[in-house]
Amino acid sequence: MFDSLGDKLNAALGPLRGRGKLDDEAIARAMREIRLALLEADVNFRVVKDFVARVRERAVGQDVLRSLTPGQQVVKIVHDELTSLMGTGDSKLVFASKPPTVILLAGLQGAGKTTAAAKLALLLRKENRSPALVAADLQRPAAVDQLQQLGKQIQIPVFTGTDPVQATRDGIEQAKAQGRDVVIVDTAGRLQIDEELMDELARVRDAAKPTNVLLVLDAMTGQEAVSVAESFKERIAFDGVILTKLDGDARGGAALSVKAVTGSPVKLASVGEKLDQLEYFYPDRMASRILGMGDVLTLIEKAEEAASDEDQAAMEARMRSGEFSFDDFLASYRMLRKMGPLKGVLSMIPGVGNQLKGIDVNEQDLSRVEAIVLSMTPQERRMPHVIDGSRRRRIAAGSGTDVQQVNKLLSARKQMQKMMKQMGRGKMPGLPQELTKANRR
Repeated sequence: MFDSLGDKLNAALGPLRGRGKLDDEAIARAMREIRLALLEADVNFRVVKDFVARVRERAVGQDVLRSLTPGQQVVKIVHDELTSLMGTGDSKLVFASKPPTVILLAGLQGAGKTTAAAKLALLLRKENRSPALVAADLQRPAAVDQLQQLGKQIQIPVFTGTDPVQATRDGIEQAKAQGRDVVIVDTAGRLQIDEELMDELARVRDAAKPTNVLLVLDAMTGQEAVSVAESFKERIAFDGVILTKLDGDARGGAALSVKAVTGSPVKLASVGEKLDQLEYFYPDRMASRILGMGDVLTLIEKAEEAASDEDQAAMEARMRSGEFSFDDFLASYRMLRKMGPLKGVLSMIPGVGNQLKGIDVNEQDLSRVEAIVLSMTPQERRMPHVIDGSRRRRIAAGSGTDVQQVNKLLSARKQMQKMMKQMGRGKMPGLPQELTKANRR
């Protein structure tokens, strides 16, 4: 979502980075470019005006002018102000001292509340919580069925009823009786804000007595999402925001504007369609991603989730030794797939994001890699050098591919082995030229 904005901000800041001295004209030119970039990203006009004014004020300050690297100082100022714009501090949820903790989800129809409820339940279960779901959206046809199907898929109970308020009360009591420590209530939405919606939501809120009220906003709607948030804030106070479809092609205005306009931070963000693709929102990490600085902390967390301590230790040992068989290749590949879309994972590595420009990674095509490796014998996976012409034809036939694709994979393994050796020596390699050329649009 932030690719275009990141490109434009980096283009604005690029001329400043290497300069030993800044003048008013250079700063003014950069501020104009930053202002245009944010406006084109659909950021609220008032927010843009205040943001640029704060950056300009700090950029012309004595600390920057006296710095040995004034350009880098301006980049840091932009990073700090972007972080502040999206909300500093902890984005985690608040949990009641006496369970269950009740989390109420509100929002318009189509924002993705029901799916967000299931995603949140799965995220909390990974944190060793025991969640339950309450289907209080009795307005939208099939909303209850949808939540029940999602609950069945992730093996989390779903409670409902014939009246939203009663369903909420009964659902919380049933969850408490089962020893559940978190209850997530999915409420009804409308195509637009109206009195009936707000009255029902207020009644459900009063019945639930929630610890957290989260507004679910569709990031694809840009400033319209911020207008919705303002309208909800006037009637139903909420503690934070869940942004859905953050992996889409929208320009990012909602994520950058909602905290400044409503005072409530983005707490969680949906970064994909799968139920395990809901993440806590960290403003400082998002600011780093926008400015092309990578996101090492999130990358580490994803790696820890995808592999055990033993697997990580074994991987490190293989990297240091420089040995990289197809068994290692397969293990690494599966770990990367668990971490999320490959291009998104690579973009978190500092310096790699810019190398991904123009590269199209087809996730469906990547599944062929596993098929090719699994068509090899155990000996071939351990000792790739034994794979001659006849073996390549057999592997291609067994995996439903052709010899050319097998040859490409063998070449890619050699490239990855080379990269692993460099990383084992403490170097950060670039993407292989063969990969860059092969996938260039």
